[in-house]
Amino acid sequence: MSKPQIKILATYMRGGTSKGVFFRLNDLPPAAREPGPARDKLLLRVLGSPDPYGKQIDGLGNASSSTSKAVILSKSQRPGHHVDYLFGQVAIDKPFVDWSGNCGNLSAAVGAFAIHSGLVDSALLPQNGHADIHIWQQNIGKTIIARVPISGGQVQETGDFELDGVTFPAAELPLTFVDPADDEGALFPTANLVDKLEVPGLGSLDATLINAGIPTIFVRAGDLGYRGTELQGDINGDKAALARLEALRTAGALKMGLIKTPQEAATRQHTPKVAFVAPPTSYNASSGKTVAGDSIALCVRAMSMGQLHHAMMGTAAVAIATAAAIPGTLVSEAAGGAANRLRFGHPSGTLLVGAKAGQDASGNWQVQDVSMSRSARIIMEGWVRVPEECF
Repeated sequence: MSKPQIKILATYMRGGTSKGVFFRLNDLPPAAREPGPARDKLLLRVLGSPDPYGKQIDGLGNASSSTSKAVILSKSQRPGHHVDYLFGQVAIDKPFVDWSGNCGNLSAAVGAFAIHSGLVDSALLPQNGHADIHIWQQNIGKTIIARVPISGGQVQETGDFELDGVTFPAAELPLTFVDPADDEGALFPTANLVDKLEVPGLGSLDATLINAGIPTIFVRAGDLGYRGTELQGDINGDKAALARLEALRTAGALKMGLIKTPQEAATRQHTPKVAFVAPPTSYNASSGKTVAGDSIALCVRAMSMGQLHHAMMGTAAVAIATAAAIPGTLVSEAAGGAANRLRFGHPSGTLLVGAKAGQDASGNWQVQDVSMSRSARIIMEGWVRVPEECF
């Protein structure tokens, strides 16, 4: 006889332009409270993966990299932090959970969930105003500060802040990514602002390889035969183009020292990201509205889990802001010069970002912090059910 389903406390949240299933660590079954196969199998089943049909019909995933995500939170034991945040990018058609990076969009929902779920002492919250929730991002070992709006002692989720890529307005939630460069390596892993990449099918390409927010490979859109105004339908149905972009990602990952062999790229799908940039150009966003070229500093398109992203990953936005603030990168080149604050165009519209960057005594570039505003809200909370035998 088959075993029955079990139920686990869970919350389904939107953060920025992503959605994910949020858990408190201690609410998970004991076998899944530690990293390993049991945890991965549980999250795969919750999201409905692996699904050879690519639809995640039998789970909470929505068949895109933006919606096949899981978050595990616990009270932080780290001084100066309220909550520890662990992110898992769940593959759709493969039995794989990638723990190699952060989700910047879901970072916007972490502070709110921590308050909602009792992980933050209510005595620390104002009756009205804002609560600065200090988050320890476990995947990358970095601090994120979420400025969560509070009304009547509760998280304020509704408001009039509009975020391109999200249909309905909500409360504005500013985020600060503190010292987002990788502690284990330089901001520029090769020590160069621009490198040459030899990519099968594409030839020799200029690339800015940066590790801020998430490891990212920036190239010129024109070098790929693009304008930088593409939407998902222009790229995601082109298998040959996707293969070339994956070859570019693999070449960049090797150059950055993230993998040792090309074969390892398949086991590290979430990182690095590939983004292509172009000077500001007017285009029609996926919603149909016109993005005027004179309203943005540059156009950026980014790949996530093998597909063109429908908007912009929050972590990639950190990389964009950082590279834009540093003269000589391909991002600042596309923007017409370095800027500490700028608005860029993406497939769903635009995003305003800011970065504080400078050089140390040795001339090495460092980034102090990156800021942007997102929004977040609870969509559903209760119990998620999975077959007990799944993990």
